[in-house]
Amino acid sequence: MRLLVVGASGHLGGQVCRRGRDAGVQVVGTYHRGGPPPGVPSHRLDVTDREAVRRLVTQVRPDAVVSTPYRYGDWTVTADGAAHVALACAEVGARLVHLSSDALHAGRPEPYADHEPPTPIFPYGAAKAAAETAVSAVDPGAVLVRTSLILGDADSPQIRLCLDALAGRAALYTDEIRCPVDVGDLADAVLELVGTDHAGPLNVAGPQPVSRADLGRLVAGRFGLDPAGLATTTSAGSGPPRPVEVRLDVSRAVTELRTRLRGAGEVLGG
Repeated sequence: MRLLVVGASGHLGGQVCRRGRDAGVQVVGTYHRGGPPPGVPSHRLDVTDREAVRRLVTQVRPDAVVSTPYRYGDWTVTADGAAHVALACAEVGARLVHLSSDALHAGRPEPYADHEPPTPIFPYGAAKAAAETAVSAVDPGAVLVRTSLILGDADSPQIRLCLDALAGRAALYTDEIRCPVDVGDLADAVLELVGTDHAGPLNVAGPQPVSRADLGRLVAGRFGLDPAGLATTTSAGSGPPRPVEVRLDVSRAVTELRTRLRGAGEVLGG
C-alpha cells in the first residue's frame, strides 16, 4: 500500500510516517515549513494551492491519504487546505483519513458523542468545523478523526507548554478540560483506520478527562519537577471566548479499534 501523509513534518504526521514505514507501508510525506521528515520520501507542498495539491496527489497516486494540515489562526491552511486535499483524493479514489479536533465543540459538562454537530465558538474551532464540512461533502466515505491534546516527548508542543508553565514562562487553565492522547496511540489508531471502511466522525482521544493544570502536574511528575511551581489561571477574562469543558466520548473507538487508547495518567505515569 502507498500512503501519503500530508503534514509529515508535524508532530502527529511524523509519527504516522515512522510507524507506517516500520509496518511495511510505502510512505510518502509532504512538508511546508521546516525540512522534510527524516527517512521518508517527501515533497514540499503548500496546501492552500489547490492545483499544486492536485498535481502531487495525481503524481503519487496513493491508495490512502492521512491529512493533517492546520495552522492556528490561518483559515486558508486549516479549512481550505483540507478541502483541497479531499478534492484531490476523490479524483484518484484514495481512502482519506482527515484529522479534526475537539476545538470545534463549544464545551459543556456532558461528553460529546462521535456524530454530534460542531458548535464552534472561536475562529480555530470554526476553521476545523468548516474543514469537516468540506471533506464530508467531497468524500462522504472519509474518516473524520476528532482528537484532543496530543502528548509526546519533551519537545512536543503540549508537553513543552506544561514545562514552560512549571518554569513560570506560561500559565495553564484550571477550568479547561480536555482528553489528552499519546501521539503514538493516535498514530496507530489512524493507521488502523486507513484499513477500515469507517466513514464520518470518530472520537479518538484518551479516556481520561483532565484540566490543563492537572496535565501540568502529571508532566511535573513525569520529569521529576516540583508541581508547586506550576503557574495557573482561569479562562475567564483571558481573552476571546474559547471552549472550556470538552470531553469526548471515546467508547466507540475503544470498542471498534484494536489500538489501545491510554489516558494521560497512564501515558505520563511511566
